[in-house]
Amino acid sequence: MAPAFLPLFYFLLFFFFAFHLPLCFSGESSAMESVPDLQNTMYKVIDGDPCVRLLNLSGPIGCASQFKPNTQFHVCVFLDPGRDKVLAPIIGFENVDGMSESSAILVSFEDFPSLFNRISDDLSFASKVAGVLVKSRTDVQNNLKGFSPDQKFPQAQFAPYHNFSYEWNPIGSGIMWKYYNFPVFLLTESATATIEEFVIRNENKKRAYTSNVAEFDLVMQTTKSGTHDSKSCLKEATCLPLGGYSVWSSLPPINVSSSKQSKPIILAVASMDSASFFRDKSLGADSPISGLIALLAAVDALSHVHGLGDLSKQLVFAVFTGEAWGYLGSRRFLVELEINSDAVHGLNHSSIETVVELGSVGKGYNEGVKNFFAHKEGGSAATDMTMTALKRAQESLLSANIKVASASASNPGIPPSSLMTFSKENSAISGVVLEDFDSVFVNKFYHSHLDDLSNVNSSAVVAAASLVARTLYILASDSKDVEDSVLASINVNVSLVKQLMGCLLACDPGLSCELVNKYISPTSTCPSHYVGVIVDEPSSTPYPGYINDVPRFVWNFLADITSIPREYINSSGCQQGCSRDEVCIKAETDGKGVCILSTTRYVPAYSTRLKYESGVWNVLPSNSSDIMEIVDPVWTESNWNSIGMRVYTVQNAAYDRIVLFGGIALTILSYLGVAFSRALITKAMKRD
Repeated sequence: MAPAFLPLFYFLLFFFFAFHLPLCFSGESSAMESVPDLQNTMYKVIDGDPCVRLLNLSGPIGCASQFKPNTQFHVCVFLDPGRDKVLAPIIGFENVDGMSESSAILVSFEDFPSLFNRISDDLSFASKVAGVLVKSRTDVQNNLKGFSPDQKFPQAQFAPYHNFSYEWNPIGSGIMWKYYNFPVFLLTESATATIEEFVIRNENKKRAYTSNVAEFDLVMQTTKSGTHDSKSCLKEATCLPLGGYSVWSSLPPINVSSSKQSKPIILAVASMDSASFFRDKSLGADSPISGLIALLAAVDALSHVHGLGDLSKQLVFAVFTGEAWGYLGSRRFLVELEINSDAVHGLNHSSIETVVELGSVGKGYNEGVKNFFAHKEGGSAATDMTMTALKRAQESLLSANIKVASASASNPGIPPSSLMTFSKENSAISGVVLEDFDSVFVNKFYHSHLDDLSNVNSSAVVAAASLVARTLYILASDSKDVEDSVLASINVNVSLVKQLMGCLLACDPGLSCELVNKYISPTSTCPSHYVGVIVDEPSSTPYPGYINDVPRFVWNFLADITSIPREYINSSGCQQGCSRDEVCIKAETDGKGVCILSTTRYVPAYSTRLKYESGVWNVLPSNSSDIMEIVDPVWTESNWNSIGMRVYTVQNAAYDRIVLFGGIALTILSYLGVAFSRALITKAMKRD
């Protein structure tokens, strides 16, 4: 019996391992020399930009992993805190109707809105979505009529009028304001190709024992701790307030030591933050960065004009951040003015005569003509003067084919803009917003990652900068008879505009461009205009490491071009400190910096309902007399330990069970074989 049994046993043992091991290693062993090599062979790390979890006083929006242990779900929960991950097979959007288990869906951007509409309308379907992977293509804008994840009237609650149903953004879907309990990633083009290959493999292996899966690492601490709104997560320290630092500057510098009555202020403003469904893809090329670039170019043009100090009024420029999230920058700026803080030393709230805002101006170009619309708030004499100055500036630019018209009287009021804050805070403050649209946004990708460099026209930005630069000079001179020769001398540097567009709206050259590197050492190459979070106690002289790249660049750039040239330059730079009226620029690039005479300041930007006390952010009760505070959402961003994604091949549960039971059977057979062999050997030895 022994001779017949043992060969069968060893044949089964050999057959099992010969069948199993090659499938595990797939012939890669010759290339693997270390554990990292094995990991690189097994796992492919996927590059992408995530949708993250944000919170307000009412609850969360955005995306995060949700953990519900269930045998029907491919969910892996690890014991290490913060390392919980979601694991799911990948399927294409075209196959979702046959989806029988929780899966990660690969979807083109053309089908992205349809998928999320179905997720919102079909809860049964939504429960099977373990994650969404969005494909990237360079030409996707050409195949879309438009895409805006924002609301049809963005931030309507802050409007100084009550027609909240008006649709400034008719293409808006509002999906970025909803909450999804699964991860969503926007893939890079190379990652898209990798995932598409995995999906094809899954389709070809429908009856095989393996499947290709995506592993998501997108654990929000607010999800794990059960803090579901801003007040609770700030208390538990699982989130941080949205915010950062705005910048203001004056031309020429303000003599803060002078006892003379300050001049009336002409305040020119723009925004430097945008929003997107995907946190780090908030370029906002047309809305609002085209306005920021136009303002910087206008300030540069005015800085070359002599005699600005002799004009009747003071030019002040403000660049706000956090405007896409409850007008954090402009609202905090007004509070700082009210309490006369160090951040706005030299400014007087009552001295602001009018506000000129540059909004979306990058699409104001049509068949060679640059068209802009002036949206005015208030019917004061100052507003009329601004409109007159715009017309006068336009006349001086006739050869440039620039046209500016008053916005339609049928509009409910001014469009979403920082001017809303000024108007609602103080109805006596009037102003004008310059836009590239009349009654509805012409930007079809408002607050979308598709609002990129290809969505704006440099000629339109140059035209807007030229128009505003000359308008501001006319307003500051307080004269209707500004000489044509003076206006003709105010010219925008076209090369500077193109350089700023390349630096702030693209990854190549991006923030590694020569202009940015002249002033700061950026932390990344690709620009993102997401507001970020405010980390430490707000200050008028914040630690540079707590300030995002773009605000640091804007501060250095404005300080430089608005400064008064010094008769001597201190070779030791800023190491011995600058005088009271001076600021230090370029300190990041050479370690020394340069002291210059300039009135350029940082202003903290965060919710007016927050207070930093003893290292903790506290939510203050709303002031019943302050309408803006009552509607303030108090936005925060959830903390996280890591964000990432990788794909690999796994065996299905049925095959795992076969391996398990096969192993058990072989173990039993091995035991029986050994026992039987031992009995035979013992019996034979006794005979001998």
